Amino acid sequence: MVISLLLVICNVVAVPAKKGIWRKLLLTNGKEVKAQLAGDEWFHYYVDRKGNAYMEADNNKYNKVKPEDLEKLRQSAISKRTNNHRNEFWLGADISGTTALEASGQCLYDTDGRITENTALMQRYGMNAVRLRVWVNPQGGFCGKDDVLEMAKRARYYGMPVMIDFHYSDWWADPGKQHIPGAWQYFKYDEMKYALASHTREVLKLLRDNKINVKWVQVGNETTHGFLWPMGRAEENMQQYAGLTQAGYDAVKDVFPDAQVIIHLDGGCDAKRYDFIFDGLRKYGTKWDLIGVSVYPYWDIQAGLEKDAEGTIRDFASNIRRMYDKYGTESMVVETGVEVKRPVEGKKMMTSIINAALNDCGGHCLGVFYWAPELEGHYPLGAFENHRPTIIMEAFKECAAHLQQ
Repeated sequence: MVISLLLVICNVVAVPAKKGIWRKLLLTNGKEVKAQLAGDEWFHYYVDRKGNAYMEADNNKYNKVKPEDLEKLRQSAISKRTNNHRNEFWLGADISGTTALEASGQCLYDTDGRITENTALMQRYGMNAVRLRVWVNPQGGFCGKDDVLEMAKRARYYGMPVMIDFHYSDWWADPGKQHIPGAWQYFKYDEMKYALASHTREVLKLLRDNKINVKWVQVGNETTHGFLWPMGRAEENMQQYAGLTQAGYDAVKDVFPDAQVIIHLDGGCDAKRYDFIFDGLRKYGTKWDLIGVSVYPYWDIQAGLEKDAEGTIRDFASNIRRMYDKYGTESMVVETGVEVKRPVEGKKMMTSIINAALNDCGGHCLGVFYWAPELEGHYPLGAFENHRPTIIMEAFKECAAHLQQ
């Protein structure tokens, strides 16, 4: 029974699952039963009102499946789906601060002490993509559009696609601050939407004109409480946050129709904050393509969200599976990091995060990006010491080698 059903499932292509509709199933023993669809488009079955499960055998007839057999089939389908998406599992880093570091006279080195440019280092550690943030009118020009282009050209040289992270601010934007750019301070709502869309198109057109492979675009950075406060603060103005986000989405598609638009929140382990934002966006008809999550065991423990790193890793994977079931949207870990002062433990933790993203999310997590691995000093979660990669970076190299097998 299990073998024959498994053959059916393994040959199934993605089928949209329309749940909530009851239909009559003809069983192989000639009886009929009413049941509704369960599962997702990769593994689907039917359940009757008593909780009994049924799966197609052949000729549009169905067999009742024991719970233990159903679980075996579900795990096989997940494994197959995971294997299918491994060829497009992305390993990357946000290295936006590279040019500012270089301008200060600092150099980066490989483990043998040779001066090596940061993008090249990332590639050597198995990374196949780069994330770059964009500020509107930054002091000194770092992370402005021309600086982003400079870094994007380096990624282009190594054949690495780029994720563009619009902060819609002149400086840092995160859950604790989402400042309106100075030039936009007195704009009304419609003017703000126009400015956001124009800025988005301007930056992306510059990249397109220089043949940059922009594969993903974030409309906002860690917008757990919205952005462009107070106008787009989600708790008070969800409809305006949704409208501003839609303006960004449309602008992205105008320039890069195939780029995936990401909405990014922090605290990937915390389902409630994701429900709040994505329920709100869905209520007002806002579109997105991917959900971006931040996974930081260190910050989760500091914030009281988790007691230990294992909780963060377990719960972010569970949340990604849950969000796929709820919203039909896949996710990506667009930011992560571990304590650089504990490199051996950090490498183990980073390996666990990557493994969870690859193997524990039901095939619905598309990659992992380390945030600012080269950053040293006051920031505790980099991955370099003395301007050289620590053993933490080996987690990416090992995963890349595994994926190539």
